[in-house]
Amino acid sequence: MSDTNAATIDHADLPSDDPHFGKATGGKIAMWMFIAQDGMSFGGLLFAYGVLRGTANDWPVPAEILGIPLTAFATFLLICSSLTMVFAVLAAKEKRQADLCKWLGATIVGGLAFLGIQAYEYTHLAHAGIGFTHSAVDGVPINSLFGTTFYAVTGFHGLHVLSGVIYLTCILKGAMAGKYTQGGLSFSPVELVGLFWHFVDLVWILVFTFIYLL
Repeated sequence: MSDTNAATIDHADLPSDDPHFGKATGGKIAMWMFIAQDGMSFGGLLFAYGVLRGTANDWPVPAEILGIPLTAFATFLLICSSLTMVFAVLAAKEKRQADLCKWLGATIVGGLAFLGIQAYEYTHLAHAGIGFTHSAVDGVPINSLFGTTFYAVTGFHGLHVLSGVIYLTCILKGAMAGKYTQGGLSFSPVELVGLFWHFVDLVWILVFTFIYLL
């Protein structure tokens, strides 16, 4: 093989020939920066939870108080909504407006279902005696920090899910108007909300593991 042909093949194999290689929109960079700092917020909360739980002698067993099966189902719904978000981004890139709207709607439904289950859980726990500042099980007081940390961490995540649902609803409105299926980088807003939603889902897996299972 001649040097000329080898050079041609090598040049064709370079990833820089991809027009998107090494390039990121300002929106994507900003979203990654937001996710990084927000991840540190969750990290701080989980670290504080670990310290408080590790230094307490009377910390209750979460599995004996919290509804693990119901929350596991909510976790499954959130993971499924992450999958529908992937389909939504793919539909936007391929300029399939109807599919984009369908998958965005499915993602929103998954988020709303998760919030509904969380609201039900909060109501049930409150009636059972688990409060933000004082907690008791069957009338017997337990470490008050259990309820404080539980509501603080899961509530903070719940606010993110609510924000994500609102964000997705705004994107769905634009998708119905055909804004994100025009080709080029018109799909970028869908990709950005997808990054946020995947982050919210990933964080919940960590929260579910640390708060409910350990």
